[in-house]
Amino acid sequence: MRTIFTAEMSELADDLEAMAKHVKVAIDRANEALLTRNVELAQAVIAEDAELDRLEATVDERCVMLIAQQQPVSIDLRTIITSLRMSASLERMGDLAQHIAEVARRSYPESAVPEHFTQKFTDLAQAASEAAGALVELAKTRDLNTAAEIVEDDDNLDRLHSEIYGELVSDGYDGSHQETLNVALMARYYERFGDHAVSVSRRVVYLVTGDHSHDGGKI
Repeated sequence: MRTIFTAEMSELADDLEAMAKHVKVAIDRANEALLTRNVELAQAVIAEDAELDRLEATVDERCVMLIAQQQPVSIDLRTIITSLRMSASLERMGDLAQHIAEVARRSYPESAVPEHFTQKFTDLAQAASEAAGALVELAKTRDLNTAAEIVEDDDNLDRLHSEIYGELVSDGYDGSHQETLNVALMARYYERFGDHAVSVSRRVVYLVTGDHSHDGGKI
């Protein structure tokens, strides 16, 4: 029975890594679709979100089965519960990439990003991509330094989000209602993407250390 349990736990880890890789691909494609007005790529991101949903369902089902059949304790139970929460955050990150792609598709053939916000959204895209890449590495290694890097990427996303909102409410801003809506929504999507990445990183820190003390602060 222990051999079967070990194999199932290994497959659970593989599923989480697959989810992280899917998120990385989704945000990179959404970024490109947004910044280059590539409507076909935007549509692909939207269509492929169903695969991430399927992976989340697989993780959830595997976790429930392991708890019911194996009655795990200690580190094994912690791993399973952490995996459930990580899969939920990863699935939500995929949804946020999909939302960015939907804004890009809805705005086509025009750009969803006004010209004077191009650099800000280029920087948002880079920070989100780096966070997603770090998540893939984190899923493989559970390295605490990688978890800390994700927090730094989120700091950049938070800063850019705040700067963009500051521009939207400044006296000199003269964008249209639709431009304002697009910019505000997308900045929020990127900011939330970073928040969920941090949530995953903190779950891994807890898994490795058993320490809850970082739940309300930085790693």
